[in-house]
Amino acid sequence: MEQASFPAVDRPCRSAAAQRVRGAARALMLMLMLLAAWIALLAPAHAQQAPRGVDAALAGQVRELAAAASRAAVPGMRVEIGLGELDPRLRLAPCQQVQPYLPPGVRLWGKARIGLRCLQGPTRWNVYLPITVQVFAQSLVATRALATGTTLEIGDLAPAEIDIAAEGSPAVREAGIALGRTLARPLAAGDGLHQRDLRARQWFAAGEVVRVVAQGSGYRVAGEALAMSAGIEGQSVRVRTDSGRILSGVAVAERQVEITL
Repeated sequence: MEQASFPAVDRPCRSAAAQRVRGAARALMLMLMLLAAWIALLAPAHAQQAPRGVDAALAGQVRELAAAASRAAVPGMRVEIGLGELDPRLRLAPCQQVQPYLPPGVRLWGKARIGLRCLQGPTRWNVYLPITVQVFAQSLVATRALATGTTLEIGDLAPAEIDIAAEGSPAVREAGIALGRTLARPLAAGDGLHQRDLRARQWFAAGEVVRVVAQGSGYRVAGEALAMSAGIEGQSVRVRTDSGRILSGVAVAERQVEITL
């Protein structure tokens, strides 16, 4: 009877101990996972994963080169560099020294590229690595959903930091440029406002007398003429002078046309 009683007491004890061990193991695993996530968040930019075909050291050089050149072009703005992938069809010979460089005429803004050339290897080669340059600055964003045709008022827009290099059209950063203008396309809440989102202004109507400013190398003259068509902001317009001469210029302001000779 005494021997039969021991297993009944011992099994619950061992089961409770096993549960405590499993619980401690789960807690330790959770702590390790949280620690790994925290380390990843604190990792420096140069520790980002390198793109295929580019080792970590070269990827760091590319980021530093692109970031330095971008910051020099837009001082005071926050810049982030994202690396793309080399063309998978490339079959590059081994190289002991690869040099990143800025291709002539490349603007480090939005989608761009960095040159990579082999300086030391059996075969010299030159390729281009696509990159994305993000430039963050205070700009105007929609405070709510705005439909096409909305005439912008002060409560429709608010300043916020956005990537001003993400769009081909320049971001609108000053309220004076936007207020009173009409939207050419809808905006969702939080969308950045760009110049292409604004309808062009009509500076004058056909038949109105306008001021014409003609300028060339080293001179500038002004006079008056009759508009032969409506003057839409930034668009070409023809005017007729008092002598009957027809000139073509660009509508630039209220009843004003500029002509470059």
